[in-house]
Amino acid sequence: MTYRVCFVCTGNICRSPMAEYVFRARVAEAGLKDRVEIDSAGTGGWHEGEAADPRTAAVLDGHGYDCDHVARQFQPSWFARRDLVIALDAGHLRALRRLAPTEEDARKVRLLRAYTRRSPGALTPDEFLGDDLDVPDPYYGGPEGFEECLEMVEEASAALLAVVREHLEGRAA
Repeated sequence: MTYRVCFVCTGNICRSPMAEYVFRARVAEAGLKDRVEIDSAGTGGWHEGEAADPRTAAVLDGHGYDCDHVARQFQPSWFARRDLVIALDAGHLRALRRLAPTEEDARKVRLLRAYTRRSPGALTPDEFLGDDLDVPDPYYGGPEGFEECLEMVEEASAALLAVVREHLEGRAA
């Protein structure tokens, strides 16, 4: 059975595609590529159909990651086919929880950087609040913001991979 993870930021051209492609690489390195499906979306549709921001693509490429991305907006119906919906900041977390059709769907929403704070799976949804866990939006800044974003995403991806492995242990291959 496939485990599905969706990363969500505002416009789906900076942070969430960065998280998608970094996590996809971690999953492939772990030999789980056939068991984990990864995608990304935005809370809004402003950039639907566009490629990733060129600065995002350049940072990913400069660190050896692929990036063949087309932006899209997250839809409430997608909750049914996702095991985890990973928000890149607290604003996305709140927006996604409001969008969730059911309480069960709302519980699927997690904040990416929360995984770097405690042992995998140990956080409750209420512990995912606070701007100190946000991946800052690099869109209006320079290249250093995109590099900082990548560092945060890479750090959190290792802990997120541990959580996904834990969930996969209870599923049939």
